[in-house]
Amino acid sequence: MAKTKEPRVVSSNGYTLHLLETEKYKTTTFSIQIKRKIEEENVTKRALLAQVLKAGTESYPSSLHIHRLLEDMYGAGFVTSIGKKGEYQIITIRMDVSNEKFLLDQTPLLEQSISFLGEVLLNPLTDGEKFNETNVKKEKRVLKQKIQSIYDDKMRFANKRLIEEMFKGDRYALHAFGKEEEVDGISAEELYTYYQDVIENDEIDVYVVGDIDGDQVTDLIQSKIQLSSRPAPEKMSAPAINRKDQENVIFDEQDVKQGKLHMGYRTSITYSDPNYYAMQVFNGIFGGFSHSKLFINVREKASLAYYAVSRVESHIGAIFVMSGIEFKNYEQAVTIIREQMDKMKNGDISDGELAQTKEMLRNQILESVDNPNSWVDLLYHSKVAGIERSIDEWIEGIQAVTMRDVLEVADTVTLDTIYFLKGEGQ
Repeated sequence: MAKTKEPRVVSSNGYTLHLLETEKYKTTTFSIQIKRKIEEENVTKRALLAQVLKAGTESYPSSLHIHRLLEDMYGAGFVTSIGKKGEYQIITIRMDVSNEKFLLDQTPLLEQSISFLGEVLLNPLTDGEKFNETNVKKEKRVLKQKIQSIYDDKMRFANKRLIEEMFKGDRYALHAFGKEEEVDGISAEELYTYYQDVIENDEIDVYVVGDIDGDQVTDLIQSKIQLSSRPAPEKMSAPAINRKDQENVIFDEQDVKQGKLHMGYRTSITYSDPNYYAMQVFNGIFGGFSHSKLFINVREKASLAYYAVSRVESHIGAIFVMSGIEFKNYEQAVTIIREQMDKMKNGDISDGELAQTKEMLRNQILESVDNPNSWVDLLYHSKVAGIERSIDEWIEGIQAVTMRDVLEVADTVTLDTIYFLKGEGQ
């Protein structure tokens, strides 16, 4: 059986290193997480920075040079991305590379990977005052395409609009990709100035997963990635729950063939709450799986929806219901979704539903540890929330949830916003 050590945390100057030593994988995965609270004036700039960081370094000045390097490293994977966890906008730099232990020629891939990541983070292609203009121009086009892709994917678009309406005036209302109309106005100089601020002030976590020697990796990373010390990170603030006397109902019209009905619920329970395990079970019974109430009653029994699911936004205290329906079925679908929530609140839940949901959640957690990137994401969720949860604690916490616990969290859930994207003239 593959041996896995307890995750080890090493505090370095300016960042935190997380070592996940395991014999499970024949690859080594690196994940650098760069976190800052969402700032309206910088949200688009940060999304562009995530793109430009992968476009070129001093030693590898273009994407073609980087591609050739990755090919020479046995087809290593390298991506950067931008995302959101609660009120934070997070840049992720990720690399997956074969473990040199399993290669015949013993190429020093570990050292090469760490050197390259150090360059991406600390020596992007600049002239000392601004990013390379060609790279910035190219990545602006890519970012605008990404923003446009949300509009083209109506499920993602509807979820974006629901969040904008539900969290109007809050940081969380802003999309991680930023605003298309702001992209062209960002200069290479301005972006470089912002990058310097990020490197000096943002909270940075480095995760390394694989069959590694933790001490060797620590020495290599500390020699290649040297940052200045920075202020202690702010604690994530508890979400303000503004209970409404009446739900907010929003209709949008577009040239679409299928309606998108998305409903947003608020709850006071977030990732760091002791009742979070019960919230996960609650959501699993409500709409998280194919045996859930939404799937069975909205999609299967009433044949109203092409899909009907719910998910928890762990750091902000929200549950989002997403469904695709015929335009004419709006009223009926809203009614049945409300009925399923009423059943949750009234305890109309079978022992079988509870047991099956707990088993599905357990399997989900175990599967996440089978994938290095999912494992990092699970651990980083805890870091963002300021609470440590081991995999064993997760499984034990889910298993310990009772029907009473589910009913207690159900009491905290209230419908906030209904959003419906329908066809023009419908």
